[in-house]
Amino acid sequence: MKNLAGIIHDAVNPTEFAGAYLKYLSILLDRVDAKAIAAFIGELESARLTGNTVFVIGNGGSAATASHMANDFGVGTRAADTGTPLRVLALTDNVAAMTAVGNDDGYENLFLSQLRIHYRPGDKLVAISASGNSPNVVTAAEWVKQRGGAVIGLTGFDGGKLKSLCDVAIHAETPKGEYGPVEDIHMIVDHLVYTWLLTRGLGRTSR
Repeated sequence: MKNLAGIIHDAVNPTEFAGAYLKYLSILLDRVDAKAIAAFIGELESARLTGNTVFVIGNGGSAATASHMANDFGVGTRAADTGTPLRVLALTDNVAAMTAVGNDDGYENLFLSQLRIHYRPGDKLVAISASGNSPNVVTAAEWVKQRGGAVIGLTGFDGGKLKSLCDVAIHAETPKGEYGPVEDIHMIVDHLVYTWLLTRGLGRTSR
């Protein structure tokens, strides 16, 4: 199978490239563990039932995914109207807090410093990192694990350090540096989980 670099090299026009990229993405998606996604849904359902908070973190494109995910899982699922909301907070969204922590404590503590304030026993962490080696993401995951909390990881490449820290690992295996396909898959997982929570999850009975 060609990797992304090979697809780019061999494509002679945008149409051919688009078709090859979509085919490549479908192959990668077919390798994602559906049971891990189901376990992710289970962790979210558990947090809702216990009234705990789900924190979401990531850098760059993964920060955008974290914000999107918090919107979908929290605000987006309010239409399910089950009476008990799902509390989701992206630690990527407070610019003042992030710049204060980055300036005063160092960027590697960007998420840890916020978790020290907000985290309560039983809360869960969704950590998104294509490389799995972002220091601020790994540090936050280690801190939550030390307190007996659950870590759900969305990773790419070889999974990095983060993969080994996860209670649930959703892994998009690609050659190192293929950020686009990994981030595509992470967003598909977001929309898949959101759709289930909205239509069949959050305490609803099967139909």
